[in-house]
Amino acid sequence: MSAVTPAKPAEKRTEPWRQRLIRSLLYGRNVDRAAKARARVGLAMLAFGAVYALIGGRLVMFAIGADAHGARRAASQEVVATARPDIVDRNGAILATDVKASSLFGEPRRIIDKDEAIELLTATVPDLDEAEVRERLKTRKGFVWLKREITAKQQQDIHKLGIPGIGFLRENKRVYPTGNEVAHLIGLVNIDNQGIAGMEKWLDNQGLADLHRAGFATDRLQKPIELSVDLRVEHALRDELLKAKEKYHTKAASGIVSNVKTGEIVAMVSLPDFDPNNPKEAHDPDRINRLTTGVYEMGSTFKAFTLAMALDSGKINLNTSWDARGNLHYGKFTIHDSHPLGRFINTKEVFTFSSNIGAARIALGQGVEAHKAFLAKMGQLTRLRTELPESAAPLIPRRWGELNTVTIAFGQGMSVAPLQAVMGINALVNGGYLIPPTFMKRSESEAAAMAKRVIRTETSDKMRFLMRLNAEIGTAKTADVKGYYVGGKTGTSEKVINGRYAKKRVLNSFTAIMPCDDPKYQILIMLDEPQAIPETKGFITSGWNAVPTGGKVIERIAPLLGVEPRFDLPPSERLILAASRTTQ
Repeated sequence: MSAVTPAKPAEKRTEPWRQRLIRSLLYGRNVDRAAKARARVGLAMLAFGAVYALIGGRLVMFAIGADAHGARRAASQEVVATARPDIVDRNGAILATDVKASSLFGEPRRIIDKDEAIELLTATVPDLDEAEVRERLKTRKGFVWLKREITAKQQQDIHKLGIPGIGFLRENKRVYPTGNEVAHLIGLVNIDNQGIAGMEKWLDNQGLADLHRAGFATDRLQKPIELSVDLRVEHALRDELLKAKEKYHTKAASGIVSNVKTGEIVAMVSLPDFDPNNPKEAHDPDRINRLTTGVYEMGSTFKAFTLAMALDSGKINLNTSWDARGNLHYGKFTIHDSHPLGRFINTKEVFTFSSNIGAARIALGQGVEAHKAFLAKMGQLTRLRTELPESAAPLIPRRWGELNTVTIAFGQGMSVAPLQAVMGINALVNGGYLIPPTFMKRSESEAAAMAKRVIRTETSDKMRFLMRLNAEIGTAKTADVKGYYVGGKTGTSEKVINGRYAKKRVLNSFTAIMPCDDPKYQILIMLDEPQAIPETKGFITSGWNAVPTGGKVIERIAPLLGVEPRFDLPPSERLILAASRTTQ
């Protein structure tokens, strides 16, 4: 037998110490790995079960409280999206502010019986349009508006109905405590609290809309917007214009009070106006802001520019004579005066007696190009831009010849926005500086930094003298309120109807300054198509209606503006011209 050699035992594999350590930590020593694995699986199942139970519970909570949670979330978004700063007048009186209002919404997918919901809602809120509500709720959308800005009682009544899928959002609603008082200046917002006109639209254009989108425009983080308007003066101006509109049976009436030293608009009224709390009124085309969006032939008030141009050139003086013995014939056109004097008149009389012939001869003496250049320098030939988005470009002749210069010299053949004319007149009386008008508060130093000299100081002195003289002996006598040293210029322009001037349909204007020796304010009054009444003895020209209206406005607003009355002042020849010669 052969001997069998026993096999050598297999060499024991060596396990690295790192693996032994990990195995020891995971399983311990002498532990049944199968039991350990079953325990771990059970623990994992328990953990996953708890997580799923938590998720399920939260889903149930969301389902039960979906209305409240969604409303809170949406409401917070709406507040950020629509909050607007207060708008106040120069004294801090609130002109526009936000209040909270509830709006009604529906979630069509969650409404079980839509017919019943529509019936209950329309019965509770009668002004709901049933067809419109039905159309919105019949969709498969997750959210639809049913009515914006409902009353507290309506919200309470609807809440009591307990209709699933019907809820409320708290939104910001813009309100205007002063109603019609400053409607054209403030403007208004749409249903989403976005500015669509006036200073409200300007606010959005200044970046408020961007702040909304970024989420930074919240209720209490916005400073009030301070305007230059004085609500007290605004009320007085509007009240007198309403009385004049009724008394003279006018189609419209409007007015501006401007600070001649700063360009601030202290008051602006255009009638008929509207209540911004009732936006439907704003869509009436007859309720436009005639002072910025309308352009008109300003009539004889434009003679102030004609005389200032000539006086500033040094080619004429206050005593230069002009031939007004008869009508001025130019081609097939005839220029005549309303009250012809039939003699030579001097420059002072051209202004005081509002001579069309004299103004035409003065403009012709300067020449067409000089006339155009002067009006351009006075800001009358281009669109005037202010904070108000609404503005109109002037209507000027395409081909400007001598005949155009003749008619424009006395305020016909060219149309400008009234606010534009106010800016130019301010420059004629404030020492010769053209200052852009503004609806924001502005100091005299801020105005001086942007002012542009357009006429000499001595020319401005002469214009103030002429305006005061007109109140002393001319067409503005009925506006000479004692104690306030008023000056002014009247204007009556026939309106163009079907391509022809209509003698019985006129636009009257009156521009006044006070006090004339050191002007602080200009007042513009405009009456559209005033009618003859017994008090005016059948006349419809400016001196019979716009001028007395201006006098009543001045009497009321001068104390409000801090203009102290002064009595027994010398005539303009001594107080204005003599002082001017002394300073020169």
